[in-house]
Amino acid sequence: MKLSDYDLLQLTEEELLELPEEILRRLSVKLLIDLKEARERLRQTSRNSSRPPSSDAPWRGTGDKNNPEDTLQDNPNTEKETESNGDEDDEPVKKKSEKTSPKPPDPGQRKPGKQPGAQGYGREQKIPVTSVQAHYPCACALCEKTLTPDRAKAYTAFETVDVEWAVPTHPGLRLTNTKHVYYEIACDNCGHCTRQSPHQQVADVLTPTIYLSEWRLVGPGLAALIICLTYRMRLSRARIQEFLHDWLGLAISIGTLQATLHESGAALLPVEEELIEAVQNSGLLHVDETSWPQLNHLLWLWVFSGQDVVAYWIASRGAELLETVLDNEFKGWLMSDGWHVYRRYPQRLRCWAHLLRKATGLQESLDPTAKQFGTETLWLLNTLIEAIYIARGQPPNQKLNIAHQQALADYQSRCEVMSAAVHDKTRALAREMLNDWDAIFQVLAYPHLPITNNEAERALRHWVILRNNSHGTRTDDGSRIFAILISVIETCRLRQQFPWVYLAEVIRLRRSGYPVPKLPVALNHRV
Repeated sequence: MKLSDYDLLQLTEEELLELPEEILRRLSVKLLIDLKEARERLRQTSRNSSRPPSSDAPWRGTGDKNNPEDTLQDNPNTEKETESNGDEDDEPVKKKSEKTSPKPPDPGQRKPGKQPGAQGYGREQKIPVTSVQAHYPCACALCEKTLTPDRAKAYTAFETVDVEWAVPTHPGLRLTNTKHVYYEIACDNCGHCTRQSPHQQVADVLTPTIYLSEWRLVGPGLAALIICLTYRMRLSRARIQEFLHDWLGLAISIGTLQATLHESGAALLPVEEELIEAVQNSGLLHVDETSWPQLNHLLWLWVFSGQDVVAYWIASRGAELLETVLDNEFKGWLMSDGWHVYRRYPQRLRCWAHLLRKATGLQESLDPTAKQFGTETLWLLNTLIEAIYIARGQPPNQKLNIAHQQALADYQSRCEVMSAAVHDKTRALAREMLNDWDAIFQVLAYPHLPITNNEAERALRHWVILRNNSHGTRTDDGSRIFAILISVIETCRLRQQFPWVYLAEVIRLRRSGYPVPKLPVALNHRV
């Protein structure tokens, strides 16, 4: 902004009318620049800026939010809003009685719904039948004669899955209660008496006050259920307490729920080394970060998403976490956004969705130079995207960076000119393209690589909603416990394994003094 709020407060209509013509002209230019910038901010959405989709107005369509890479195939010109030029009255209005010829269907347009030849889906889970209830007609619909079931023949059937009440007078699921009895034994030889201790403290300096103990009220299976309700279903502690009371007939304090989460996270801490190893061995790694509040200071929730691992950490936004996790020896492909700390990795890929949004914002700008540069950027990126998708289906005769060498050289020269533009966002996008030139167009030589950071953004989306509901964490212990739990949950889900079975098994083994088992391997079919 050229003029601050303090400047505007001093300006009045009387003073403007008394200003000399030259001063008034210069002031008009400043006001015009401020007005255009304000209008551009008002028109920002998740489609043309870095704003999240949740900030969009509910009546504004933003396309397919679940698959950003699919939206790259759309023609941006078909989604552009038409601007009014004030000449609506000059155009003849068609009467309702006038018949318009139907628009011929586009042969390349995809029809909605299931496509011909697509794979079908059906119920894969087979639940054992516990009871059978027969339904017979009582009388003939025509003559009203009573019918007997001995001549009946089945013609159709279906199954209904329900919940059985533990007690007929109180809704709830059936629970088990295990009594753990610990004994002591005296030695016949020396007479020494040995006891089996129920306590086993966590061997980690992070949580010296958290114990793994079988005499706790919450069993392994119930602990896994509490983790599921807390993190996967995003319920508050009070809502979990209500659910357990109403459906299980179990009264548990909020303090016990919190202790259960900390104990479960502490039991999983040794898995962190396995997660780091899986991240370092990933051939393709998607990395992203988002803000995360921890009581009175701001941290960042990092995600590292590979082929068979999704790992989270809560730390500062500096390069320390990258150096710790990747150890500067990462040899795979690293997909990221334009933050400068990622530039230390040579095999780096840039997310094109970020660039398309910024270019769309420039194309819709009120500044002529920005509008032209945004149009040029969109044309180049959409042309290359189409070539990449074609190359994935049929390998080209020569690499795409060679086939489009002239177009890339012309656009690079254009970016060098625009890097000194007066318009802030135009200058920023041009410099970003030049700084990350190799990372952006690396995919032209390897079309099989992704062009968006969709995997990392999807991995963060669920936890961003939880952050907005819970306002983050309060302590360093809570942040680390949260990160390790959600890492195990998402890694198991990525490997098509039930995380709750694994969590319950880990808690059971740790309470018995056994080491943490390895994370379950990936399955070839969906569970």
